[in-house]
Amino acid sequence: MTQPARQYRGRSSQERAADRRARLLEAGLQVFGTVGDKATMTAICAEAKLTERYFYESFRSRDDLLVQVIEGIAEEVRVAAHATLQTVTGDPEVRARAAIATFVEILTEDPRKGRVSIIESAGAEPLRTRRRQLLRAFASMVAEESKALYGDRAWSSPQDEITALLFVGGLSELITAWLNGEIEVSPEQIVDAATYQFTSTAHR
Repeated sequence: MTQPARQYRGRSSQERAADRRARLLEAGLQVFGTVGDKATMTAICAEAKLTERYFYESFRSRDDLLVQVIEGIAEEVRVAAHATLQTVTGDPEVRARAAIATFVEILTEDPRKGRVSIIESAGAEPLRTRRRQLLRAFASMVAEESKALYGDRAWSSPQDEITALLFVGGLSELITAWLNGEIEVSPEQIVDAATYQFTSTAHR
C-alpha cells in the first residue's frame, strides 16, 4: 500500500519541497537580476534562507536554476500576451498594441525580469543557447499571431519568420537600452514604437 505523505505543521513533504523550490526561483531572480553573472549558488541559497542541501533537491546546478528562472519569465510573457489577444477586441493595431504593451509591462515593471531574460541570459552558456531558443519561439508566436490578425494579408513563409525575428530582436534591443539607461524613453514610447514597427511590417 502507498504510504500517506508525512505532514509537518499541516503541510505534506511535497508541499514543503514545492515551497522551497519557489523560494529558490525567486531568490535566483533577485540575485541574478541585480548582480548578474556574479550570482553564485551560495548567494542564491542565502537569499532564499535555505541550505545547499535543499538547493540540490530541486536543481542540478546554478545554471539549471537560472535557465528555469528564464523559462518562467518567458512562460509568464507568453501566457499573458496570448490572454490579451484572446480578450481584447478591435482592429489589428489595437489588439497588437495591447499584446505588445503586456510584453513590455512585464519586463519593465519588474526590471529584474527584463535584465535576467534579455541581458544576463546572453552572458554565458547554457543560458545563451536557451535565450536564442526562446527568442525563436517568440518569433514563431509573433508570425502565427500575425496570420490571426491580418489573415490573407499576412506574410507567408519564410518572409513571416524573417519579419518576426527582426521585430522580436529589435524590441529586445530597445528594452535592453532602456534597462541600461542608454536611452531616455518611457515604456509607453517603447510600446508606441514597437506597435508602429509591427503594424508596418507584419503584412503586405
